[in-house]
Amino acid sequence: MPKTAYIYVPSPSRENLEIGLNQGLWGWRSSALDRASARQAVQSLTEGDFLILGHRGPNSRVAPGGWANVTLQRVIVTQVSRPYFTDSAPVWPDDAYPERIGIDVLEEEQDVHGTALGADAMEALRLSANKQGAAVLQSGIAAVAQLADAFPPAPALSGDGTVDHEGADSAIAQVLVRREQAKLRKNLLGGATEAACALCGRVLPIRFIRAAHIKRRSAAGRQERLTMANIMPACLIGCDELFEHGYVYVTDTGTIAVSPKSNTTPDLAVTAKALEGRTVADYGPHRAPFYTWHRTHIAN
Repeated sequence: MPKTAYIYVPSPSRENLEIGLNQGLWGWRSSALDRASARQAVQSLTEGDFLILGHRGPNSRVAPGGWANVTLQRVIVTQVSRPYFTDSAPVWPDDAYPERIGIDVLEEEQDVHGTALGADAMEALRLSANKQGAAVLQSGIAAVAQLADAFPPAPALSGDGTVDHEGADSAIAQVLVRREQAKLRKNLLGGATEAACALCGRVLPIRFIRAAHIKRRSAAGRQERLTMANIMPACLIGCDELFEHGYVYVTDTGTIAVSPKSNTTPDLAVTAKALEGRTVADYGPHRAPFYTWHRTHIAN
């Protein structure tokens, strides 16, 4: 059964929190895991388990259950992407935090009331606050599901244009990734009812347009996933799939080229060839590094 770990991050550790989220890492001082079964709890986390980080809550030195109705200024839902390992390579400025796990950020919200997580989850965060940020485990993912339902509705557009290229490994993770996609679409398309595909240039109703990551979401860091320079409008009438799987790519001059991969079938080659030589929309230095990554890692 999947597990959920709860970790409280105090206000003075705000910089460390940002660094960890951007690097896709969380770590502990060895002294924090030396007590009781703290290390065993972290070592038991496997890829796909959830980890919820709570930040900036009230005084934790209260009776059990005392956090059931308080508000945390920030809650971040992550999934374990790499189980427990040790590494002393510098990441955080104040200490090594050598006992680490890899995390994938799925969602984050501000001013989350205890009822959104539930009393058990809030108690786990309170206990973590009193244990130097050690992970407090609970079996199952009920609190994650409850939190996903409690989050404000994602911005709605006419048709969501969502395609799951990332292979999210649980229904809850898919819900949270779709929320991210909806926010990106809102930023990219605003209140438009139609938009042009960056690759083929066809103007289509937005239900046929995806806010596509140029550098794949699974390979991008947290900031890269959310920067609009890494997002392009790609139509679902072929261009999104052609680009996603590297049948076409964008050169360092901003023109579309065809990969040898497209020769898999004659019809695929003809479809990809139709885009060859076009200039991708809104190409520039802000997007070039992301197209370079795609060209290097996916198209070749």
